[in-house]
Amino acid sequence: MFLEHITMSEIYMVIGFFLSMYACISNDVIQTLGTYLSANKKTPFYYMWAFIAIITVVTLLLGWHFNGGDISFGRLDRIPITTTFTFEQILPPICVLILTEFGIPVGTAFLILSVFTIENVSVIWLMLLKSFLGYGVAFILAIIIYNIIARPLERYFYYTQKRSGNEHISKWWMVAKWGSTAFIWSQWLMQDAANLFVYMPRHATFNVLMFVIISLVLFLGYVTYNRGGRIQNIVKMKTNVQDPRSATIIDLIYASLLLYFIQMNNIPMSTTWVFMGLLAGREVALYHRLRFESPKKMYKHIFKDFVKIMIGLVVSTVFVIGITQYRTIFHLITTHFM
Repeated sequence: MFLEHITMSEIYMVIGFFLSMYACISNDVIQTLGTYLSANKKTPFYYMWAFIAIITVVTLLLGWHFNGGDISFGRLDRIPITTTFTFEQILPPICVLILTEFGIPVGTAFLILSVFTIENVSVIWLMLLKSFLGYGVAFILAIIIYNIIARPLERYFYYTQKRSGNEHISKWWMVAKWGSTAFIWSQWLMQDAANLFVYMPRHATFNVLMFVIISLVLFLGYVTYNRGGRIQNIVKMKTNVQDPRSATIIDLIYASLLLYFIQMNNIPMSTTWVFMGLLAGREVALYHRLRFESPKKMYKHIFKDFVKIMIGLVVSTVFVIGITQYRTIFHLITTHFM
């Protein structure tokens, strides 16, 4: 009897949420939990899962309470409310999953939210502009910071890591690493929650909130057990990121950047672009200050990562245009060529 009252729109809404949760967290794991997973290779996954689960529950509960039931933290204020969900709206997260399988980082905010705001093109351009700005700011800031700290800190981290691994790292650095992970994960939830919750009611009841929290916590268990998946290789290839001390600094800079962009305005953005800009600027600075690797190898990694996110952007753009304008395109093709 219960199933008789469920509409196709509600089915698409729930499927869209699950697919978006799977797609966004899987693709964005490199920027949120990537260094956390790399720096805690010997830690049982259930400890890491429990910690991230607690941060998730606290962040969403506080956001829901202080924002009057809005679990998107106001990131959807410029996105039209969807009253009827369709098959086309569950295709973007599927596209994200395909790109993630090939190890391509993609701006999930642009790909998923563009489908819901295609009638307001200005919002799409604002999202793109803010994402490009995020890459540039992160790139420049990373070069400045790492030019300052490369010799006194990163060189020391690098050589002590080579000699003794993580065994002799102070426990306070490990505490700081877990603390920075809490900071970065909460900021990511506040910024990218829009991509997940665009499929949920804008003002969620407590039951909806519990459904969201339980779903996220269970999926995070899978992510930590799987240690991030294939896309995690983007982080693993970077200089010394498996050292908890270096990973902590990356997380603190990145989370601070997200906090800055959250305070700037409520326009959604691609946090992936911010993170990739940070990693690129860090690699440039570490090469020029420490020469840990050849310039050819360093620039190859940066160029390869940039090409990947550009591929993600191009595919996203074509995909969004295709699924939102396919009826018009099909009509033109049938009218002129058939």
